[in-house]
Amino acid sequence: MPPGLGPDRVAALQARWRDLVDRRLPDAARGRAGWPVRLDHCFARILLDNACGGPWRESVAAPAWANMPPARLAAAIELGEAVLAGRADLDLLNRRSLQWRGKARVPAAPDALREGSLHLRRWRRGDDAPFAALNADPAVMRYFPDIKSRSESLWEARALDRRFQADGFGPWALSDAAQPGAGEGDGSGPAEAFLGFVGAMRLMRPMPFAGGERPGALVEVGWRLAQAGWGRGLATRAARLALRDLFARCEIAAVVAFTAAGNGPSRRVMERLGMTRDPAEDFDHPALAADDPLRRHVLYRLTGADFAARDGAAA
Repeated sequence: MPPGLGPDRVAALQARWRDLVDRRLPDAARGRAGWPVRLDHCFARILLDNACGGPWRESVAAPAWANMPPARLAAAIELGEAVLAGRADLDLLNRRSLQWRGKARVPAAPDALREGSLHLRRWRRGDDAPFAALNADPAVMRYFPDIKSRSESLWEARALDRRFQADGFGPWALSDAAQPGAGEGDGSGPAEAFLGFVGAMRLMRPMPFAGGERPGALVEVGWRLAQAGWGRGLATRAARLALRDLFARCEIAAVVAFTAAGNGPSRRVMERLGMTRDPAEDFDHPALAADDPLRRHVLYRLTGADFAARDGAAA
């Protein structure tokens, strides 16, 4: 949903949401014996939590239908439509919501992964300022639709870390002991500079490629590094470390990665990881306007078996 949406279109979006959760989903539930919920407020909880990446009340004032940012409300509607069409697993969405709310559990992720000086760890509040600076850097964000405000960055940081609670894996905060910084340390020595994130995420919005039409069915691997982390192979090394954990501990069978067609640096990382691209799977990103120069995207895939063979040979 583009920024600057007019009041009439916002009102139409809100009306569509109310119709979806107040009428259409509860009506459909009468004929779906396997659905875990039946009531309007339960459907709203599930869809809003998944659109917000955590309990929606932590980032949006009630009532949600009136105060939810249009892009997130559109994502919640999109998930609801996928549920109605049988393209999204309501059980999975419900489990993620309950896990965020402390009413269900997934196997705990380790606090950190290490390889030499490379350090992948869970997020800290001390990462907020450098993450906001990273997201405000036009060079870092040149293959994204726009830079992010500080408030957008804070919401994203919380949502990224909450993925570990929902799925048992997520995007790790990246630091390098060879590069000290001013962030939060453990008191035993200089803090390591926050350099961005690297890791895996369930793909929770429908996408126009095989498997992507079912929200939550595919896992995406991705990264975003500050300029201080460029040019040293950190993205590739960190992604390998994250993938070893993902494929072994979480038993994920395969991952995808995608980016704007012109994003050569990220494409080279994907290729160094052993990911493969079929040009027939290139697609136009549904969140970008038809005239947006970033709209055309390339898709890469990698199976756990192929990664293990390549990683073992490298070792």
